[in-house]
Amino acid sequence: MKISEEEVRHVAKLSKLSFSDEETTAFATTLTKIVDMVELLGEVDTTGVPITTTMADRKTVVRADEAQAGTDRELLFKNVPEKENNFIKVPAILEDGGDA
Repeated sequence: MKISEEEVRHVAKLSKLSFSDEETTAFATTLTKIVDMVELLGEVDTTGVPITTTMADRKTVVRADEAQAGTDRELLFKNVPEKENNFIKVPAILEDGGDA
């Protein structure tokens, strides 16, 4: 499956990244190779091979779900430079300020 340079530019724009034309071409080529390798895995006959869900011998260790008292809000906000309505104010990272 060929990944086009247009697709690379589209994903880069969504990710707020910018690449030169040479980098875009290189990414398209590399991503195409990766997708082709993954598609090759689909051609492997796995009939009779048991499903592997984990490679680890250990089971997931889960702690007991016990309610605990939280930290006092005033203590949490002690070193916060700006706050509003019990939220920490941070600089906007969206182009439109995130007021949508």
